[in-house]
Amino acid sequence: MRSSSYFVMPARALLVLALTAVAVPAAHAADTPAPALAAKPYMGWSSWSMQSSKYPGLNPDGDYSYLTEANVLKQTDALAGKLKKYGYEYVNIDAGWWMDKSWKSGFDQYGRQKPDPVRFPHGMKAVADRIHAKGLKAGIYLPAGLEKGAYGDGKTPIRNAEGCTTADIVYGDLRTTNGWDSAYKLDFSKPCTSKYIDSQAQLIADWGFDFLKLDGVGPGSGKSGDQYDNVADVAAWHQAIAGTGRPIHLEISWSLDIGHAADWKKHSQGWRIDTDVECYCNTLVSWENSVDDRWDDTPAWTRHAGPGGWNDLDSLDVGNGQMDGLTKAERQSYATLWAIAKSPLYTGDDLTRLDSYGLSLLTNREVIAIDQGPNPPARPVTPSDPQQVWAAKNPDGTYTVALFNLADAPASVTADWTTLGFTGKASVRDLWNHENLGSYQNKITQALPAHGSRLFTVTPRGTAVALTGHEAESSANTLGGNASVADCSACSDGKKVGNLYLGSTLTFNDVVVAKAGTYQIKVSYVSGDARSVDISANGGGATRHKLPATGDWGTVAAVYVPVTLKAGANTITFDSGTGYAPDIDRIDVPKS
Repeated sequence: MRSSSYFVMPARALLVLALTAVAVPAAHAADTPAPALAAKPYMGWSSWSMQSSKYPGLNPDGDYSYLTEANVLKQTDALAGKLKKYGYEYVNIDAGWWMDKSWKSGFDQYGRQKPDPVRFPHGMKAVADRIHAKGLKAGIYLPAGLEKGAYGDGKTPIRNAEGCTTADIVYGDLRTTNGWDSAYKLDFSKPCTSKYIDSQAQLIADWGFDFLKLDGVGPGSGKSGDQYDNVADVAAWHQAIAGTGRPIHLEISWSLDIGHAADWKKHSQGWRIDTDVECYCNTLVSWENSVDDRWDDTPAWTRHAGPGGWNDLDSLDVGNGQMDGLTKAERQSYATLWAIAKSPLYTGDDLTRLDSYGLSLLTNREVIAIDQGPNPPARPVTPSDPQQVWAAKNPDGTYTVALFNLADAPASVTADWTTLGFTGKASVRDLWNHENLGSYQNKITQALPAHGSRLFTVTPRGTAVALTGHEAESSANTLGGNASVADCSACSDGKKVGNLYLGSTLTFNDVVVAKAGTYQIKVSYVSGDARSVDISANGGGATRHKLPATGDWGTVAAVYVPVTLKAGANTITFDSGTGYAPDIDRIDVPKS
């Protein structure tokens, strides 16, 4: 969780507390049968963005009052009419469906959430039936744990579990859990506990729901420690859903701990990687809170996405113009990142009020194909500055290439073909504008507005780049300060140089090139979090580069940085400066 965006979370926290008082390998091998669920990132609509906004008119009966049966069905009709043919199919009801407008929760005789009769007068099955009648799928929401209001002094019986009550499924000290501490932690060492989850799963299956968002899951959601470890909850939900016999997509939320990625992948079909995208202000979102966080937070998760489970970047709110709270350039960049990251594409916009530009963003078939197709998610290849290039090599040999200017002023951004692994000519197609731009030699440069982007398919017409590799641990290099060689099973030759902190340095000696010029140096590194390093050549001025997290300290990733070299032998130095730098595995230098 990044402290700069932490204040976004309390709005949902207040809600629930009050209510309760480069080419990255796919996660599955190519010969693995397609999964029954989440073969592709899901597409649809979610109610939360409008529920949480203070935009005039959205919540006239008090905070979060937007969520009603009438409004859900209105959005269902709009989704069916405007977006269904482009692949959008889920209508997801978010938090609050079991609360009245004074935030009092309702539960049935078995401690399960019961729809509020004012918000949903016909009940949840009727709503799901109406959604299905439009050829769409229905989604619903629950928080992790046993909600405090469902406890009932511990005497509430558990359905289909003779002799079991709510006292038999939680810890004796009534420790709390989930991102808001709004529920008691379930104790899965007790035989009654899984029966409660089974009863919840059967209820939503009987209603006809196709999707469940389980929220406040930890480790994550701003919480850590045993009290907030809900891996057992997610596993129990996975098993309970299977027991219903109904295919139900399980999405878990929010800002989940990447250290448990294997658990999330094993037990669910999607996982939120970040805090809420909503700004909890008078628009749906804003660039700073917290759309722009995703460029920093997505790269570490990229390798975990694939058929059967996807990295969820949260709602894509680009369709309503003024209501969204973004410029046109920001809306396009937002949609571009979601597509190239292969995030689920679910919008939180008012589908009855999409403007023409927003509709064009949400319905661009070429961009949707990037998200839904067989290509892997993109990663940053030149991520060091506000001007970034992200790319992925596709199975057909083309590349998906996105240019981003994340600065607050206009700037040019260049994609150098060397960073894609080839040199010479390439054909470029502009996906947002459906336009073939022609052939470009060695690179493409575009002038972009503040927070602007371009999205291309690049088809190589040149030759592969020849590289010369230099291992960080080579005895020919010079280590300074605390820098030292360490074992690294994932690294080239099984070694790396680490402990680059507080002025420590790694200098590659005898880096030979035939011609003077600026070279795109491939840097392979390991870094559990995003870290910066100063890179210089031949004792000259250094440039500071921020390298994105690789996800953990056992995973290697690579980025490219420009370094100006002289003809003949050179030195290239990595200096931690006053902070902590990534561990370095190796560098690869183009031969020409």
